[in-house]
Amino acid sequence: MNLTTTNNTDQYDTLEEDNGGFSQYAYIHFTVAAAVALGLCLIGLVGNIIVFWYLCFKIQKSKYTIYIINLAVADSILILFSAMLLMININTLVGTNTYFQGKESLYLFVEIFYDSMQYSGMFILTAISMERCISVLFPLWYQCHRPQNLSTIVCAFLWGIGCLESLIENLVCTPEAFMSQTSVCTAIQIMTFVLSIGICLPIMVISSFTLLIKIQRKLSKQASTELYVFVIATVIVFILSVIPFNFLWFLMYFQLLPTDVQTVSLFFASIYCTLLNCTISPYIYFFSEGKWNLKSNKPKKENNTDTTSYNIHVTGWKTDAKNTL
Repeated sequence: MNLTTTNNTDQYDTLEEDNGGFSQYAYIHFTVAAAVALGLCLIGLVGNIIVFWYLCFKIQKSKYTIYIINLAVADSILILFSAMLLMININTLVGTNTYFQGKESLYLFVEIFYDSMQYSGMFILTAISMERCISVLFPLWYQCHRPQNLSTIVCAFLWGIGCLESLIENLVCTPEAFMSQTSVCTAIQIMTFVLSIGICLPIMVISSFTLLIKIQRKLSKQASTELYVFVIATVIVFILSVIPFNFLWFLMYFQLLPTDVQTVSLFFASIYCTLLNCTISPYIYFFSEGKWNLKSNKPKKENNTDTTSYNIHVTGWKTDAKNTL
């Protein structure tokens, strides 16, 4: 996605003019919003570093830790490039050297990495949800026939797809092509929108709620309530990472935003949603890991009517089926 395509030069050129819906002191409001977002970047970066360190050095590796480690890396890089983008925007708003040499090249560099991490993280979250669902629906196949290095292979493939999508979007759909709405750029925008909203989002939602319904039939009422909260939180975080980001650029491309102030406001809203996703995700996985490990260490009562035991482990649902469901 081109983060500077509200016009051909800079999306904040009209802030000091009395048009486009901007007030006289609009630049102050957007500067404060950018500064607050930078603080959120720091919190999110610390959280992802903690999760990365904890999963790499403090617990035994599992199928799901590979996914979460890759997700933490993608979120950390995304946060860093979000911070770079925000600092460039603050300089544009209140800096003394607004049009510094190499600004357009720097923007393109930031956009490519920003989009790469955004798409890669989205694909990894979808893969986590699908594998959790498969592990519960087909436990015997999952335990006996799942390839040992599947997590690593899937993550490498998803990183490649995310980076390729970003390169195509930023190098083929240039700012000039974006503004003139060329046929190639239109096809790219529709492709990315359908891939995110039409494919990844439904897979995530359906897989998560299928997983929830299946496990609710096997676990106690108390555990089901906790699982319900966890799955709902995971889905909400995923929606935060997908919908605002993609809808903003879709609305911008087809010029469905009547004023410049709406465009800039939604731009900051998408940045906040992305940062909230990157900040909340590691803490959800971190605290849920401690809760489920504590639960798994409690002594279990005998239950002759239940032939299946579920070991809730780390960030996913690792199922050990004694008999066929």
